[in-house]
Amino acid sequence: MDANKETTGTPDIAAFAAAFLKKETGADGVEIHSCKRLGGGAIQENLALDLTITGGPWAGRHELVLRTDSPSSLAVSLGRAEEFAVLKVAFAAGVKVPEPLWLHQDAGELGKDFYLMRKAGGSAAARPLVRGDLTTDERDALLFELGGELAKLHTVRPPVASLDFLPMPDGTPAQSRVAEYRRLIDAIGRPQPTLEWALRWLELNAPASTETTLTHGDFRTGNYMVEDKHLSAVLDWEFAGWSDPMEDLGWLCARCWRFGAWEHEVGGVGGTAALARGYASIAGKPVDLSLLPYWEVMGIMRWAVIALMQAERHVSGEQPSLELALTGRMLPEIELDLIQEIQTIEKERARHA
Repeated sequence: MDANKETTGTPDIAAFAAAFLKKETGADGVEIHSCKRLGGGAIQENLALDLTITGGPWAGRHELVLRTDSPSSLAVSLGRAEEFAVLKVAFAAGVKVPEPLWLHQDAGELGKDFYLMRKAGGSAAARPLVRGDLTTDERDALLFELGGELAKLHTVRPPVASLDFLPMPDGTPAQSRVAEYRRLIDAIGRPQPTLEWALRWLELNAPASTETTLTHGDFRTGNYMVEDKHLSAVLDWEFAGWSDPMEDLGWLCARCWRFGAWEHEVGGVGGTAALARGYASIAGKPVDLSLLPYWEVMGIMRWAVIALMQAERHVSGEQPSLELALTGRMLPEIELDLIQEIQTIEKERARHA
């Protein structure tokens, strides 16, 4: 085994993974040809493994991804064992996710959990996608696929025994989110008047929830992969939980995830009509798009809270990182988005009053 070839400075985890795979697959040997760190992953670390398994039922060449903890993580994100369980449920529901294969729950040998999944084809790069040469029909086709994948995920409803670690919302999902974000902002210990004002608006305008389903929690452009102009995989499940299915739709459509393509409401790709058609094709009922503006504001609030927490990881010295520091510097722009979105909703209400 040549675990050092083309590594990213993490030969120990590559060697450990090889030994782990040999045991799990009943192989005679496992050779790691390369171990490369994948881009992104501010919260988790992803390593692409190119390897050959000799002997046993898994004999052959494989391209896998090893997902493990970064040096520091957010308290609100799932652990790797929990994320693996969610991924298995999503895969069983027919959602396009990288097939989850093996989980290592650490007992002190390596110092952290990890799991292995098949490597999906395509790219998750957001800006090339939203600024690319997709035709209107191709954009609509992709949005239709995205809507269908969310609808498949939202067919999973509690209780699910393997997901008993996921807490149920305290009250309606909207009310539960407001309370959660208020606690997280208060824990930072510095006044955030714009965010507190927006939280109060979200509290006063919270819709009554009619259902609670499994939600991705971070379903947005940049967290799904596209290959040959079609959806190939949904990634990054560390924020999954039980919530209102509209929360996923609102997050996908929030202004902060359009990557400069402001005219395209759905993740910088296109309009809501194709997304809603794709969702309805699986759900068997139409999407109530009148609820979308509220959940877009909730999505912007979520991004503001994440930006605050990422910045805190840097300024506290927990994980000094230029990427985390720059994320924190985005807060004024996110606050402006909150103000503008709420003003737009209020003006529209006044116009129809």
